[in-house]
Amino acid sequence: QVQLVESGGGLVQAGGSLTLSCTVSGRTFATDTMGWFRQAPGKGREFVSGISWNGGRTAYVDSVKGRFTISRDNAKNTVFLQMNNLTPKERTVYYCTRVGRDGSSWYSLLDNWGKGTQITVSS
Repeated sequence: QVQLVESGGGLVQAGGSLTLSCTVSGRTFATDTMGWFRQAPGKGREFVSGISWNGGRTAYVDSVKGRFTISRDNAKNTVFLQMNNLTPKERTVYYCTRVGRDGSSWYSLLDNWGKGTQITVSS
C-alpha cells in the first residue's frame, strides 16, 4: 500500500509562510502527477495544487495563485508546497496524493490518504 507522510504544518500569524512536505513510499513516485488537497472543519477536501511528474506543469486553485508554489524532488520521493501570505481562513489540514485530472476537476487516484498536516493561522 502507498504511504504518504505530510509534515511542515504548524501555527503561523496571518501573512506568514510555511512550507509543507510530503514523502511517498510504496510506488514509483517519479512518474506520478502529485497534488495537494486541504480540508477545513466540516467541509470536503478541496484541490489546492498539482504538479506533473517532471515538475514542468503546475496548477493552482484560484484562491492561492501567486501565493503558493508547488515543487517536487523525485530523488527524495517528496513533493512540497510553499505557502506565503497565509490567511486565517486557511486554517485547514493539508494532504498530498497522486492525482488525476478530468477537465478542470482534480481527484485522488489513491484509495488511501495520509494523516495530513494541520495549518493554523492566527489573526
